[in-house]
Amino acid sequence: MGCLQSKTSHVQSPEEESVQAEEKPDLGNGGPTENDLQVPAFKEYGLPELRKATNGFSPDCIVSESGEKAPNVVYRGKLESNRLVAVKRFSKQSWPDAQQFVAEAAGLGKVRHRRLVNLIGCCAEGDERLLVAEYMPNDTLSKHLFHWDKQPLPWEMRLRVAYYIAQALDHCHAENRKIYHDLNAYRVLFDEDVDPRLSSFGLMKNSRDGKSYSTNLAYTPPEFLRTGRIIPESVIYSYGTVLLDLLSGKHIPPSHALDLIRGKNILMFMDSSLEGQYSTEDATKLVDLASRCLQLEARDRPNTTFLLAAVTPLQKQNEVSSHVLMGLQKTTAVLPTVLSPLGKACARMDLTAVHDILLKTGYKDEEGAENELSFQEWTQQVQEMLNTKKFGDIAFRDKDFKTAIDWYSKLVALMSVPSATVFARRGLSYLMIGQPELALRDAMQAQVCLSEWPTAFYLQALALSKLGMETDAQDMLSDGATFEAKRQNNWRG
Repeated sequence: MGCLQSKTSHVQSPEEESVQAEEKPDLGNGGPTENDLQVPAFKEYGLPELRKATNGFSPDCIVSESGEKAPNVVYRGKLESNRLVAVKRFSKQSWPDAQQFVAEAAGLGKVRHRRLVNLIGCCAEGDERLLVAEYMPNDTLSKHLFHWDKQPLPWEMRLRVAYYIAQALDHCHAENRKIYHDLNAYRVLFDEDVDPRLSSFGLMKNSRDGKSYSTNLAYTPPEFLRTGRIIPESVIYSYGTVLLDLLSGKHIPPSHALDLIRGKNILMFMDSSLEGQYSTEDATKLVDLASRCLQLEARDRPNTTFLLAAVTPLQKQNEVSSHVLMGLQKTTAVLPTVLSPLGKACARMDLTAVHDILLKTGYKDEEGAENELSFQEWTQQVQEMLNTKKFGDIAFRDKDFKTAIDWYSKLVALMSVPSATVFARRGLSYLMIGQPELALRDAMQAQVCLSEWPTAFYLQALALSKLGMETDAQDMLSDGATFEAKRQNNWRG
């Protein structure tokens, strides 16, 4: 079976390729709407593309916190465009009807919001069912709350999580997506700006029959335990359990939490790692909201409009960026916008294209280097250097990379002035034979020779990607693009 290309033709017009971002969203209510997001249009992907993006669904690419044990595993993937994505792979036969799966996914793909991890595609091919969403590089709420390394999640950030997730749920409610499956701390992820977002995966059932709850039964809505069904009010109950997580920094069964609340023992379940660094008044209001959300009878719980009205006044540091509150650096999960052909080839790890470009470029980036060698040609040592370089270049051209490495290594030992191009060529040769550590070393040596040479940065990015160090690779791509732009401006001047 193909990937059902025709079934989402109604999702967007052909010219609707993506929605461009204009400015960073404001932290309060005045930020851009979903129409201002830099989110690709929803599309259907072919299975070979997603298999390649996830390195054959490699266990090394799994980002589900329960690993391969999860009923539906989520992988980190890298598309040919260099965009990082999250790919959710459903268990076999979860959705026997491919058309139904694509229709559900396409409908969800229309829901866009800055507080959601937006869905950007799907695939239904053979018995594979896959969803593709934006990639969030800064872990889950569960990681920051329960498994933190350096510092506990700050109080103001906890309040921001409550606010942003309420915004996401309220938007979904307005879009008639009133059911969210299994809302918990694993479903809240942090983007490149370290802003919390609600995973769009929870808006879609885990199977055609809707059996979606996978958490401990002690935390599932009472009506689900009674009937096996969830209703919009069930989402409010689950939001209440997330509030308990934010308040306590640990999993507390709602029944136990309600006993503490009734006994006015609020401080008993406040997170001790906060060391009292929170407003007691605001904590009391959040506890009261959690209590309302956790009512046994669904009709007694508030709606999303009430949630927003309750948590909005608690936001006291709207002007402070999330990454500052968290003490983290901003990261990027997308390709820099301006890259040379070499930069793009390195970004997509196309070694053949990189080889072709380095061949065409030759040594022209090293001003006067070849002329200097030719001028000194009368000495025996320089003649030996020229011959060694020639044999290395021939081997490099003919893709005999092991031989090229041998000749270039001899040349490096002979030359009194190191050559950035020789290091670049030897570095690519190391990549071609599967030695990215040595390739990274040579790319760094090329940067030492020519400190603002874009090629050196691009090759470092390529080697870092091969080593799985994506954040550092993106930084190198950005630096290379910056120096590329600087050179272009100098030439225009």
